[in-house]
Order: sequence, then C-alpha cells, then structure tokens
Amino acid sequence: MEDWNTWIGQTQEQSDMLPRSLLDRFRATFDSDERGDSAPHGIHWCLCPPEAATAELGPDGHPKRGGFMPPVPLPRRMWAASQVNFHAPMTAGAEINRRSTIAEISEKTGATGPLVFVTVDHETVADGVLAVTERQSIVYRDAPTATSPTGQSKDLADLSGWPIRRSLTPSEALLFRYSALTFNSHRIHYDHPYATGEEGYRGLVVHGPLIATLLMDLAARELGSYRLNRFSMRAQAPAFVGELLHLVGKISAHAMTLSAISEAGRILMTAEADF
Repeated sequence: MEDWNTWIGQTQEQSDMLPRSLLDRFRATFDSDERGDSAPHGIHWCLCPPEAATAELGPDGHPKRGGFMPPVPLPRRMWAASQVNFHAPMTAGAEINRRSTIAEISEKTGATGPLVFVTVDHETVADGVLAVTERQSIVYRDAPTATSPTGQSKDLADLSGWPIRRSLTPSEALLFRYSALTFNSHRIHYDHPYATGEEGYRGLVVHGPLIATLLMDLAARELGSYRLNRFSMRAQAPAFVGELLHLVGKISAHAMTLSAISEAGRILMTAEADF
C-alpha cells in the first residue's frame, strides 16, 4: 500500500470570472430557454478548470500527475461521485474563487483490479459569498485488457415507475461543446479510435458531469429554476454518443430521486436532490 498521508490536506487556490457570455453558451449547450443573469445549477463545473499547458497533458488528455492531484500510478481516471450543496446564487459578472483540498485517499480492490479513490473538497466563492461546496470522489484504475467493444442489449428500458421523464440522444456536438465549456481534453470524449482501441469503450463517452447537469436540468424543468439546495450523484456505467439516454425522476416531500438510464434499461447514474 502506498503511503498517501503526505497528500492529505494539500490545497489549491484558483480564481475565475463568470461572464454573461459563459451563461449564454452554457444555456445554448443544454437547449435552455432561460434568460437573465442568474447562473443555472451545474455551471460551477465550468469554472476554474485546470490550466495545464498542452505540453503538460498526459496520453489521455488529463494533466500529468503530481501537481495538485497525487501521482497515482494507475492510468485510468474517472469522476465517480459528487455531493454538492448550493448556498447562494451566482450571477453574471461575479468574481469566482475556489479552494480545493485533498480530503481522503484510499486503496481498494475491485472487479477490474486495484483502485485508488481520491476525495477532494471544493469551496466556490462568488463575490466574497460562499456559493457552492462539493465533495468529489475520483477513482483511478488499471488499463482494461484489450478486447473488442461490446454492443448494447436489444432490451428496452421499463420507465413505468418514473413519472418525470425526458429522453435524448447525446451527439458529438454536445460533447464537443461541453468539453469546450470545461476545458476538458480527455480523449474518450472526442477521439473515437482512442476511446475504443485504447480504453475499450464501444464509442465516445458522455462526460459524467454533463449527465449530472442534465439531471439538474430535468429537476429545474419540473420544479422551477434555482430550487435545489443539495444534489448528490453516483456514476455507475458510461453513456455513449448516439445512444438514447433516458433522464427520469420522481418527487417525494422535498426531495427528488433521479436516474440516467440507457435505452436497454441499464442504470448509468443515480442522484438525489433536495429542494
């Protein structure tokens, strides 16, 4: 077991601005008809992105290890889960400051082999007011054994237990726009030969935070904008470009249970939202 204790408590400070143009591009990416200066939920994932130089990117398009994030030797990195609390609204023109802290590092063994989980706490402040806090879980794993990408089941999802529904098919243009918004150069989102040949996926992979934002958007369409106090999600399986994606939800008391489900009925992401 690697001794990761020296990395616990490491912090990173970043600053940014929230221009009105970013709000407009964010809304255009998600086909939103909203207007105004208040920022939609999920836009915080587009703020304070990593600013590594192109020459400092690794083979997968992520910044090379050993800066703020610990130098985990496992080659595959995935955003596994987040717990987000919304404390105050952010508006166009706000000055953004984010403090990120390595909170936990743990090693486990899963079905694919060794895993390393890194937990990062983020505090996002807008114009001096705490706006968003997030506990993010990132998992590192080994490279998969080279196999041919598997096809999708021909079964159809049973959505009868979900009264709130929206279905869409993620496109290459949607992934490109979201990568641009978040300054994300991970090749599984735009390089088909890399995604299928190197990482073993059957197609281009939809970003985890993009799916999470779509679920927040589903909640906003049902409840009204800016209603969420807390949003927690866990990624369970990848979604792919060109494959139908069902966004579903149901409400009880002051909470909303949400899921992203494949056309074949596989649960891709689960989420809970308080409002």
